[in-house]
Amino acid sequence: MPSLVEALQIILGKVTPLGVERVDLHSALGRVLAKDVAATWDMPHYDNSARDGFALRSADCTVQGATLRITGFIPAGGNVSTPVLGGCAVRIMTGAPIPHNCDAVVPVEETTEADGHVTIMAPVRCRQHIRFQGEDVATGDIVLTAGTVIQSQEISVLASFGKAVVPVYQKARVAVLSTGDELVELGEPPAAGRIINSNAQYLAAALREIGAEPVILCIARDNRENLREQMLAGLKADALITTAGVSAGDRDFVRGVLAELGVRQLLWKVDIKPGGPKAFGMKGGTPVFSLPGNPVSTMITFEEFVRPALLRMMGHRRVIRPYFKATLREETHKKPGTVHCLSVRIEMENGRYIATTTGDHKACRLRTMLRANAVAMLPQEPSVVAAGEEVDVHLLRGDVAMLEELEGIESCEHEDIALPDEENFGGKVRVVKW
Repeated sequence: MPSLVEALQIILGKVTPLGVERVDLHSALGRVLAKDVAATWDMPHYDNSARDGFALRSADCTVQGATLRITGFIPAGGNVSTPVLGGCAVRIMTGAPIPHNCDAVVPVEETTEADGHVTIMAPVRCRQHIRFQGEDVATGDIVLTAGTVIQSQEISVLASFGKAVVPVYQKARVAVLSTGDELVELGEPPAAGRIINSNAQYLAAALREIGAEPVILCIARDNRENLREQMLAGLKADALITTAGVSAGDRDFVRGVLAELGVRQLLWKVDIKPGGPKAFGMKGGTPVFSLPGNPVSTMITFEEFVRPALLRMMGHRRVIRPYFKATLREETHKKPGTVHCLSVRIEMENGRYIATTTGDHKACRLRTMLRANAVAMLPQEPSVVAAGEEVDVHLLRGDVAMLEELEGIESCEHEDIALPDEENFGGKVRVVKW
């Protein structure tokens, strides 16, 4: 069986970014910018005041306590109509344009005013409290690069340069197909021997979390005709995810029906636990992920394999969550010869990350994932990982950006996975070697 890294290499080497579309700025939040954005003008547009106060010539204030005649007022958004004469000052508001022959602004709190004159109480430096044209960004500067995830800060920058419409990678429309005679839809009472189709609800939510658009299909029963009908519908999407029916049992028809529909299987089974029996294939440019039916296994395999692939399809540059070292709180037993994805809770204690297991890690234990905020990767050997040992961990949820800044975040040994070169896209991703 391929390792997790080998499986990722197969998957990420096959999926490619979707097309580009132009969306209005209000719809761009969370999307991935498809092209560099250059400044259309200088920022600031013009020399302007950084404070409420008085614009003047510093040469008139060589002596502390200089008194100048007030000859005008420039509000924010106002115009400068006449130059400021020697021995004079104009009242000015924050953001207002600086008169051409003025080279300093004195804040109002550093002045006193009487009888149409202002007395300067503090020393004056040339260029003080002026925001000069282009000092932040010059016309033509690249302000945002392709691959940037557009958040609120990027929205502000785009709006500042008049970008009402921006080019972004398309969202992935992902079909979700749950299979099994035992399943009932949400809202139906589960009779004896039946269970609610929770996998579809989990996958739809997980897809929305990464900005994809889920398309939930009807449950496919354990017969080839029904599977074929639902899979044909699913293959019209940008990607298809199936759950259950992917192993080698008498009624595990998923891989066989996919093959009949022209899906070329590139991967079956991965050397991890839980979630070993999974498959990946392609029909043309459409990836198909076949995940185990057990809910915990579905969650783990989506996180480790499907999420990175879909992020790549939607233009993301960083698709693998960063790994860091954490200390295992308690002794943990595992099957030797297999990488074990252990759901844990990460907490900071005495300057160290401590990983606490979240319960009995049988694949049917949903509470282990509910309590977890991270996954620890226990290496193939040995069968017992002692308390106090360091393990490689990545977050499931939490402040990833904060963790990246902390010392040791890159302390794990990594392996680069080369991605195909494409226009405006390519490069490598980094995963941990076990």
